[in-house]
Amino acid sequence: MRLCFLVEEQYRHDGMPVEVIRQLTAWGHRVDVLRPGSSLLRLSETVLTGSHDAWVLKTVSGGPGLTLLEAAAAVGLTTVNDARSIRGVRDKVLAAVIGRSRGLPMPVTYAAARPETLAELPETEFPLVVKPADGSSGRAVRLVPSPERLAELGSELAGEGMLIAQPYVPNSGVDLKVYCVGGELYATERCSPLHPDRPAHERRVPLSAEVAGMAAEVGAVYGLDLYGVDVLLGPDGPVIVDVNDFPSFRLVPDAVERVARAVLELARAGGGGASTAGAAPDVVPPQEPAADIVALPDPEPVPVQLRATAAGEGR
Repeated sequence: MRLCFLVEEQYRHDGMPVEVIRQLTAWGHRVDVLRPGSSLLRLSETVLTGSHDAWVLKTVSGGPGLTLLEAAAAVGLTTVNDARSIRGVRDKVLAAVIGRSRGLPMPVTYAAARPETLAELPETEFPLVVKPADGSSGRAVRLVPSPERLAELGSELAGEGMLIAQPYVPNSGVDLKVYCVGGELYATERCSPLHPDRPAHERRVPLSAEVAGMAAEVGAVYGLDLYGVDVLLGPDGPVIVDVNDFPSFRLVPDAVERVARAVLELARAGGGGASTAGAAPDVVPPQEPAADIVALPDPEPVPVQLRATAAGEGR
């Protein structure tokens, strides 16, 4: 197959996607890499020729890569994930509306084009978590304890564009990240960027049926095949605070090979993996699931069977 990866400078040396590209090349596939943030692109020779079987995006949220991916999709080319689905999670305002309208457990979300507008929120909504609507990788996420602190942060927030604000969900200071790749779910925990003073060893953790079902539903709601979900275990149960397309897949066992396989499966399926989840690419010998992967019954809204990993013993 011939694939096109859109990779911005920030991820030029990152394992995701650099190692995935190397793996695909080693399997005999041709991978072209475009750097939309630093290269002059002749669109007639990239998008319009339709010479690639699929396009894959690994860029920052506010960069030009998504526009190019959408251009490829607009002329009928296959993208991984679906370009509209990526837009639906990268715009956090849009993601909040879609998620809450479909019943996902997400915090109440406020949007403001200017930071001073957030001063209209009642004091009862504090503490707030404020972040850019197009933010990624934890950029500019702030825990704002009071209206007075919000006023002090005004100049810092002014350059971030559209902002979203959500009431803070009390938690232990540990974030739960759930990854979906190749029809399987994996969970890891790490220290929250809002609580850097609370040490937490990043590690694989067991995935409860409740969180697994919720993470699976995220894929169905947003139309994603490769994705990550940030979950907080709050006093009233798990809460989704972010959804990411093509995340880092940190601590996922054999992540590079699993992601490379998933990319090929989705490319062959025309971008939608529901009908091919679990099928191995022809160029790679079939692999048995890891011993710590167990069957998970499908939530009704999810068209694809997802398997949730149990405790990662020995990992």
